[in-house]
Amino acid sequence: MSQRLTRRQLVGGALAAGGVAAALPERAAGQTAGATLFHDVLLVDGTGAAPRRASVLVSGERIAAITAPGTRTTVKGARVIAGDGRVLAPGFIDTHSHGDPLDQSYESFLAMGVTTIVLGQDGSGPRLGKDLDLRSWMAAVDRARLDCNVATLASHGTLRRAVGIPDAVRRPDGAALARMAKQLEAELRAGAFGLSYGLEYVPGIYSETAELTNLGKVVAGTGGVVMSHMRSENDEEINASIDELIASSLPARPHISHLKLVFGKGEERARSLLEFLAAKRRQGIDLTADAYPYTAGYTGVAILFPEWALPPTDYAGVVANRRQELRDYLEKRMIRRGGPEALLLGTAPYAGKTVAQAAQEAGLHFADFLIKLGPEGGSGAHFTMDKALQDVLLLDPFVAISTDGGPGMRHPRATGTYAKLIEEYVVRDRKLPIEEAVRKATSLPAHVLRLPDRGVIRPGARADLLLFDPGKIRARSTFLDPFARAEGFDLVMVNGRPAFEGGKRVARPGRLLRAR
Repeated sequence: MSQRLTRRQLVGGALAAGGVAAALPERAAGQTAGATLFHDVLLVDGTGAAPRRASVLVSGERIAAITAPGTRTTVKGARVIAGDGRVLAPGFIDTHSHGDPLDQSYESFLAMGVTTIVLGQDGSGPRLGKDLDLRSWMAAVDRARLDCNVATLASHGTLRRAVGIPDAVRRPDGAALARMAKQLEAELRAGAFGLSYGLEYVPGIYSETAELTNLGKVVAGTGGVVMSHMRSENDEEINASIDELIASSLPARPHISHLKLVFGKGEERARSLLEFLAAKRRQGIDLTADAYPYTAGYTGVAILFPEWALPPTDYAGVVANRRQELRDYLEKRMIRRGGPEALLLGTAPYAGKTVAQAAQEAGLHFADFLIKLGPEGGSGAHFTMDKALQDVLLLDPFVAISTDGGPGMRHPRATGTYAKLIEEYVVRDRKLPIEEAVRKATSLPAHVLRLPDRGVIRPGARADLLLFDPGKIRARSTFLDPFARAEGFDLVMVNGRPAFEGGKRVARPGRLLRAR
């Protein structure tokens, strides 16, 4: 049987003869500046509704009209793009991104259909030089030319440092907590969409729940979301970490970043975790998550080290005085995480080599190599997840799709996530219908962020759009070739203007989005 879906299979036998039919508004019938007419496309509108044939008119930055098949639509001066059976979908909204558009290109994100990225993740936010106030960076981004739309969160670790709380302080005093809350409120009022925690990283690793709860109340006051890289993603600790996220977020909305189970195995374990999350929602908690379709994370090697060896601890002193204890800890932890072959380094001079390979070349036991590398010695892809388990999590209707990637990251998720979603989960394996895959990448993340006019195709919505044939989508990147760009997205439109077409960026029409 062919692995390429036919149009009938994509629609599931439910092509609507009428669909959302609307007569073209009179005002659009004459000269229309900046108009584009997508004629006779297979409309996947982002809501999860079955695909349907339609024509879609874009005028300026917004969708002007959606007309039924067979409706004669003529718009003077408009660019007409023939659908030729291709899908027209909303642009993908990446709920967890990294990098800085002030000095990095997101063309590879456009190439896989991303029209909006969300920065400020893992408790570490973008900044303007040494200025830790998010508002300064936002003002600079407002003036910049952007490949795609940019949303940002305030970041717990950056807030801590901005108000002068030393990294190792576990219990800031009342005055420090008040300063942090005041800074957070200012950043939220400036348009940040919520707050991020990075509780497995410095300085978030040193924080306690009471400190976080103080901030959650501030976020709730603006209707924002709290996204967290949780305290632990280990199988035996995940439930407690989710409970901590909820406790420290409420009454704000909690969102789990890159949902995964490290060391967990099998579909049943995934279902038990999803039931744990569903039980929280039944209690009235608006709990959501995002995930990416890969079985390796990507983070610093610091995640292997004990807390007592992390900054701001004197690492040289730790090595001098507690070397054997550190060696034993690293050996045990690395073996539990799959051994030195399960960590593919992504930082020079070891990029593209496993810890086992790099250690062998250095003539060292892998634990001694890690000691030499140190907790700040680089990053890599950690192969610690079970695909059968992760697929069940990924398919859950409350789990959005994200990359957790950024420009230059040596992980295929940064260049292939959304192409892989279409190519493998929709077309090859048929685990998701096209309308559900698109919903998880568009209207679901728009709901999480409270972006009412993006993530869907309807009259009046912002025209962030994708035109593609699902059968031609290819995620070309691999762990050994992480920078190969996705193929198959014929046109990526951002704010009503083509941004990526013909395999390359053609304009930079993105903008900074601010929470309302």
